[in-house]
Amino acid sequence: MTTEQPLEPYSRLAGVYDEIVVDPCFALWAQFLDDLWSSDEVGVTAVLDVCCGTGLMAAELIPRGYDVVGIDASTAMLARAGRLLGPEVTLLEQRLPRLDIDGTFDAAISTFDGLNYLTADDFTTSIAAIAARLRPGGWLVFDLHTEAMLAYVSAHTFIDGETDGNAFVITSDVDLEARTCTSRIVVTRDGESFAEDHLQYFHDDRLVHRALADAGLATVGVVDEYTDVSASSSTLRATWIARRR
Repeated sequence: MTTEQPLEPYSRLAGVYDEIVVDPCFALWAQFLDDLWSSDEVGVTAVLDVCCGTGLMAAELIPRGYDVVGIDASTAMLARAGRLLGPEVTLLEQRLPRLDIDGTFDAAISTFDGLNYLTADDFTTSIAAIAARLRPGGWLVFDLHTEAMLAYVSAHTFIDGETDGNAFVITSDVDLEARTCTSRIVVTRDGESFAEDHLQYFHDDRLVHRALADAGLATVGVVDEYTDVSASSSTLRATWIARRR
């Protein structure tokens, strides 16, 4: 039976997240980052994985020689990341825009729309906080939903499917004026169901450019989902690449 009140985002979903997210995107995205950073004059070793989730991206970067520190707001997601990555990888519970972490990093990443969970003000504050942890010339690479994704979600407010024994239904309530989408995710397995509500914000390009500039970051490019193709009006997930001045 479905819970009467939706749970905290990524509390129960963490347990089936990796099974539902079956897209082999993380290996491709990690290769894109590895190729991108190979041009760095100093070299990229230390990477901050912001909104690291269950550690799928870190699991791709670590074998490529990167020293990854992961942060996430979800205790359940971090627990699963810890089981995947092992005790030698530093994982910290942090809720943006607060970023209480020591050290300087060669690069910071945030993948799979993690920053879309932030309000416009919290997004701007978070970008500044992340930039402060980068060395001069350090990289910030993150992805965001686009105008095309906002239009797509508005036209597809009901999605269902099944993978690895998990049946899921996603219903979305889109507010085009506020540029928000509240999605209810209901997952059923072996007759047991749970529901989570997820609120995401669609940040326009002007806001993102301004946040990067104010944080002392120079935008290097905006591409279509971790490829060498420039983002266009049909891009659903844009990858932003910036460097600290």
